Amino acid sequence: MKAMTYTQFGGTEVLEVSELPTPKVAPGAVLIRVKAASVNPVDWKIMAGYLDTLMDITFPVIPGWDVAGVVEAVGFDTPEFAVGDAVYSYGRRDTVQGGTFAQLVALPASVVAHKPQSLTWEQAAGLPLTGLSALRTLDALDLETGHTLLIHNGAGGVGRMAIQLAVNAGARVIATASKKNHERLRELGAEPVEYGENLVQNVRTLAPEGVDAVADFAGNVVEQTLAVLTSGGKHASLADGSVDAAGGRYIWVRPDRGELERLSVMVGAGTLSVDVAASYPMEELAAAFESSMAGHVSGKIVLTPFSS
Repeated sequence: MKAMTYTQFGGTEVLEVSELPTPKVAPGAVLIRVKAASVNPVDWKIMAGYLDTLMDITFPVIPGWDVAGVVEAVGFDTPEFAVGDAVYSYGRRDTVQGGTFAQLVALPASVVAHKPQSLTWEQAAGLPLTGLSALRTLDALDLETGHTLLIHNGAGGVGRMAIQLAVNAGARVIATASKKNHERLRELGAEPVEYGENLVQNVRTLAPEGVDAVADFAGNVVEQTLAVLTSGGKHASLADGSVDAAGGRYIWVRPDRGELERLSVMVGAGTLSVDVAASYPMEELAAAFESSMAGHVSGKIVLTPFSS
């Protein structure tokens, strides 16, 4: 099969198209023919070596953790799925090696769910990591109806998911973003504010008594978070490990079919959508990574199958 790989840490120059053996399908696993896969910042951060002290990395690496596709084969004792099923997954494993930026990927059935019918392949591929990250963060904050939530980086992939989940839970949402993204955030149900040196003042203007919870998807905003958080309020971050020392919780998303199914129910009910900003054929992964690195994409970057 074809796959995008790298054999050493570095920038996009280390990426190459490789021919690799078809993955074996273990008991309780499924082989998925990839219809779409999505790019997340963690993919190129691993490639750059940033997570080398955190995770075991075995070269050659096929990057990618998000996938949507069709079941090509099933291992024995895998009654949950059949050949031809449309599925999607957040396929992170403890060892980084066999990812989703390939023609085929084998994953444990425990992290795979049936694809929501209303989503395109590209939208389904863009949901798992962002959706599960937002879900886990908001679960940690114990949001209740009537709570006010501040989201740092509301225009990012996780931020957009968190806005929708929080609004659906009955919370009031204030979200930071650049002005060009304010209209979309309003459409999702948030009250947008500009980030930067006036952030605390901007939030306090909308919520003079402070906010009940803060979800940080930006990083380096602990001081601002504490300045707007009410006494007894909760905060959590996907982007900054220092929140633990400041009374918050550092979030690391987990692969989980049950949680994916929670997201699928919301998609089916029409309360959760996925914004796709751009798509690239698999062999143009370098360009997709560079777009992600630039940090100004409004929505998910996805990969489609190799063009030839």
